[in-house]
Amino acid sequence: MGAIEIRRVYEAEDAKGAVFLVDRLWPRGVRKSDLKLDGWPRDVAPSDDLRRWFGHRPERFTEFAERYRRELDDHPDAVRPLLEAARQGPVTLLYSARDSDHNQAVVLRDHLREQLGR
Repeated sequence: MGAIEIRRVYEAEDAKGAVFLVDRLWPRGVRKSDLKLDGWPRDVAPSDDLRRWFGHRPERFTEFAERYRRELDDHPDAVRPLLEAARQGPVTLLYSARDSDHNQAVVLRDHLREQLGR
């Protein structure tokens, strides 16, 4: 089982293992040809409604994380490719948010680690 790292998409040059963009929208200022991705599973990202509600407001992060985990539990097929990649080796999850502590990649990484530990 590989390690799961998270990294801003703008700092992805030395990402390890299988690399996945976990944002629903393509990041601003990044050309598709500049990213070496193994996948862009849009369905693993928070729903548009949840993303808009959260608005990257740190005071909403705890509730955002709970809601997002419910979405992930309701869509196991979206998570499956990431779990399979993590069983094979290291995985890097790329996100574009400025806040490195309060974003969906943090929640997704922890969710994947829990799933792998079962």
